[in-house]
Order: sequence, then C-alpha cells, then structure tokens
Amino acid sequence: MKNLNRVALLGHLVAAPELHETKNGVPVAHFAVATNRRWKDAQGKTKGETDFHRIVAWRNLGKLCDEYLAKGSSVYLEGYLKNRSYETKEGEKRFTTEIVARDVNILTWKKNRDGQVDPEVEPLEEEEGETEE
Repeated sequence: MKNLNRVALLGHLVAAPELHETKNGVPVAHFAVATNRRWKDAQGKTKGETDFHRIVAWRNLGKLCDEYLAKGSSVYLEGYLKNRSYETKEGEKRFTTEIVARDVNILTWKKNRDGQVDPEVEPLEEEEGETEE
C-alpha cells in the first residue's frame, strides 16, 4: 500500500520569517501561516475560526522565503507534515507538528527598499534534494 503525506495551505503570514542556520550551516526559515474557516450555525449566523500552522523551509527555499515574505504576505504553499520532539531548557520533552514547505507561491509580495513590489520574482520551489539535513 502506498502512503501520502501532503499539505496544501492558502493563508497569510503571521510574522516575518526567521532565518537561522543549523549547527552544520544549513539555512532554515521558520514562519507561521494563518488560515481561516467560515461556516453558518443552525441559526444561520456566520461563525469563524483561525488556525495557525508552523512552517519550515530549508536551504535555498528558506533563504528565498526570508528575502521575499513579510508579515501579512498571502501565500499558497505545499509541503508535508513532520512531527518532532525537543527538550526545553528545563528538561521537559515537547512535541510539535510542522509543515515542511516544498513549494511556496507568493500571492502578495513584500515591498523592496524603494517601496515597490518586485514583479520579476518567480514562484519559490524547493530544488531537488533540498530537504532537511
């Protein structure tokens, strides 16, 4: 039996991406995307809820996200779910689920230094073999 682990999101960045490097010098960007859901309740009143998703973009894709995305940018992205655990400074074990981006399409662009949107930039895609460490 084949498996499938694929995520597609259309939303807005909660904050600007944060670019870091691993101990081995591999660039990685972290950012959050908010998505909204709307529905009508039994009385016909519109209800809504916002979900926040942790996104990770590795290597060149991470650098490009850092360079071209800003708080409020609208993006369509595809990737896969990744579960991991880590230990806090206090020694507590924590678990998190992230979406590892493979393809990021920017729908609203960050303005350049001149205050202009750069229309020449193409959609951002992870290059073959450009996954996590």
